[in-house]
Amino acid sequence: MKIIAVIPARYASTRFPAKLLQDLGGKTVILRTYEATLETKLFDDVFVVTDSELIYNEIVTNNGKAIMSIKEHESGSDRIAEAVQNMEVDIVINVQGDEPFIDIEPLQKVIDIFKKDAEKKVDLASLMFEIKDKTEIENPNNVKVITDQNGFALYFSRSVIPYPRAANVGVRYMKHIGIYAFRKQALLDFYSLPMLSLEASEKLEQLRYLEYGKRIKMVETTHASIGIDTPEDLERARKILSEKE
Repeated sequence: MKIIAVIPARYASTRFPAKLLQDLGGKTVILRTYEATLETKLFDDVFVVTDSELIYNEIVTNNGKAIMSIKEHESGSDRIAEAVQNMEVDIVINVQGDEPFIDIEPLQKVIDIFKKDAEKKVDLASLMFEIKDKTEIENPNNVKVITDQNGFALYFSRSVIPYPRAANVGVRYMKHIGIYAFRKQALLDFYSLPMLSLEASEKLEQLRYLEYGKRIKMVETTHASIGIDTPEDLERARKILSEKE
């Protein structure tokens, strides 16, 4: 089974333009993410795929592997699908370019889902962790997910799901972490299918998979991701890095 990691990297960002090229302890955010992904030693290969010559050059001048997108893309899945469509791979892991503190354990968990899935019932695997703070739960930037009893995703939303009409019924609120593992065919299917209303409404690409009947296996982790979506997030990341060093 050939497993690769692909890091989709857009230059533009609504909340924080050029965030991937910001300095984080002497290296850019995207370079730190790329190097951290390599250092896990979980993958047969690691690529950055981007629409930006600046990001492309940042990776290749530091002896990394990068691919320039040919087309404009609405989502990371589209960008990755274009990049891997002619590659001989089985599983593709999407690592977010703005998460430089990647951990081995959660990545290993999503890879293991496919290694144990002999009947190929899983199209995608992804991660979630429990959140309890009311402000975190209600924050629309935190995507929530609900699953069935077997851990397959039923729905993702920026809204509070489930709605807490009744208290003390054992509901846990799970935040989605944007690391995906795809079977290559599921990724190519996504690339060929048009966006439908749920995805368009929530601006969540994972809903396209659900709307077309793909099965997303969710894996719980205790490793909360540290994404960089705002200048404040970057300052927090700089503080974390200085503490690590």
